[in-house]
Amino acid sequence: MFTPKGKFGWYELMTSDTKAAGKFYSEVVGWTTQEMPSTGGMEYTTFNIGSVGLAGMLKMEGHTSWIGYISVDDVDAHIQKIVEAGGKLWRPATDVPGMLRFAVMSDPQGAAFVVFTPDPAMPSPQRPEPPTPGTIGWHELYTTDIEAGFDFYSRMFGWTKLTDMDMGPMGLYRLFDEGDHKQMGDGGMMAKAPHMPVSCWGFYFNVDSINAAKSRVEAGGGKILNGPMQVPGGGWIIQCQDPQGAMFNLVSSKE
Repeated sequence: MFTPKGKFGWYELMTSDTKAAGKFYSEVVGWTTQEMPSTGGMEYTTFNIGSVGLAGMLKMEGHTSWIGYISVDDVDAHIQKIVEAGGKLWRPATDVPGMLRFAVMSDPQGAAFVVFTPDPAMPSPQRPEPPTPGTIGWHELYTTDIEAGFDFYSRMFGWTKLTDMDMGPMGLYRLFDEGDHKQMGDGGMMAKAPHMPVSCWGFYFNVDSINAAKSRVEAGGGKILNGPMQVPGGGWIIQCQDPQGAMFNLVSSKE
């Protein structure tokens, strides 16, 4: 989970059925699952590539969604900065002994995320690099205000704008960089669709082939909401919903 400051470093699925979700994502994305020792009575499962964790999962009745963790050097200082900038604190700073300190927050437009500071003593094995299947390939913010949203993340985490792409009736798509200077950046921001109840983050998981993954989603009881479609740069994407209702996306260089 250890990651450079100001970047997404962990991803978490809150779901009503961890066993079913674990089976679904293992088959679709190629992850393996590992049960972690219970902390404070709460069971936690990690999604791994080999022995290396990329994401986690916990049971939460009545709520199914993915959330991203952004690494900062001081959680408590960032809580204050985020609230002063118009964000909200939903869960106060909490320690997971030997692992991390974290807080659940949302940006001024309502998109939820977690800020966390890893414990220096926590093991940080080398992770596979994207586009290895199972790694996270893209981060996408659906927001009510692109300009205000980008300004917030730029001030809080040092992200920079790469370029704006015109998507016609859908408006602008803003590419942003978290600081590692990838050619296409680390993600994009766009106006949320009218059917989305709130602003939110979406995450794209790398897979071997988009059509093969599409078949696995459908075979596992998930839904394809959009795609497959080709995006600038040549990649292929689909937007999906898992059997418990959580939205997620898949990306591949191969159709």
